Amino acid sequence: MDGAEKINIYIREREKCKKLIENADLIVMFDFNHSDRLGEAEKHVLKSKAKKVIIDHHLNAEDFVDLIISDTKKCSTSELLHEIVQSINKEKFMNRPYAEAIYVGIITDTGNFEHGAYSGSTFRIIADILDSGIEKDRIFNLVYNNFSADRLRLQGLALDRRMVVLPEFKTAYIFLTKTDLIENNYKKGDTEGFVNMPLSINGIDFTALFVEKDGFIKLSFRSKGNFSVNDFARVYFNGGGHLNAAGGEHYDTLENTIEYFLKVLKSDAPATIPPI
Repeated sequence: MDGAEKINIYIREREKCKKLIENADLIVMFDFNHSDRLGEAEKHVLKSKAKKVIIDHHLNAEDFVDLIISDTKKCSTSELLHEIVQSINKEKFMNRPYAEAIYVGIITDTGNFEHGAYSGSTFRIIADILDSGIEKDRIFNLVYNNFSADRLRLQGLALDRRMVVLPEFKTAYIFLTKTDLIENNYKKGDTEGFVNMPLSINGIDFTALFVEKDGFIKLSFRSKGNFSVNDFARVYFNGGGHLNAAGGEHYDTLENTIEYFLKVLKSDAPATIPPI
C-alpha cells in the first residue's frame, strides 16, 4: 500500500525507532490496548513525555495513555478510524490510498467477513469504498491469494496430523512445533487463519491454535455464538481480544501448555466450556 516504505519496524531499526519515540510530541497507537503489546518498544513509549492516544476496538483496555478512543462494537480499528476521519473532515474523505488502507484493515480484521462484529454500518462504509473505484479483486488476491507453496504444505500438515477434535466439548485444536515451522520454511504470518479452519467442522464451536516459539507458546482462539474466548484467553492465557476471536501466550513447553489447556477445558473451568 502507498506509504508502506515509510514504516519503521522496531526490531529491524531499533536505534532509529528509539530516537523517533524519544523525540515525539504525540504518539498515536492503533489496534491494541495493553502496553505489553508494544514488545521491545514498550519501555521507551511508557517513558516518553509525549501525549499518548490509543484508537482501538478491543475489550478490557489498560489505562496507560492520555486518551483512549475505543468502540468494542466496531469490527475493526479501521472502521472506527474511518468514522473519526469523516467526522473531522465534516464530509466524506476518500482518495485511493486511503480507501485501499481502510478496506484492507476491515477485510483482514474480519477474515473477509467470516467473523467479527461487522454491521450494516460496516457494509455502508464498504459500499462507499467500492464506489470510489478501488480494485477489490486485485487487493483480495494480494491479501488472501499470495501465499507460498510452503505455507500451503504447512496448512496441510496442520489439518492432517496436528488437529485434534474433542466433540464432547465442541472443541478442536491445532498444534505446530518449531520443527514443523522450520521444515516448512515458515515466515511470519504463515499460520494466519489456521485457527478458523476447525470451526467449519459440524458441531465445533471452540477452536485453539498452539504455535511453539522460542521460550513460549503463542495461542489463538476462535468461537461461535456467545462463548467468550476473550474471557478464556484473559483468565487462563494472559491474553484477550474479542468475544469470538482472541489470543494469548503461555510460558511453558508445548506439551505442558496443551495439557494445561485440556485441564482447564475438562475440569477447572466448566462454566467457560461451550454448552453441549
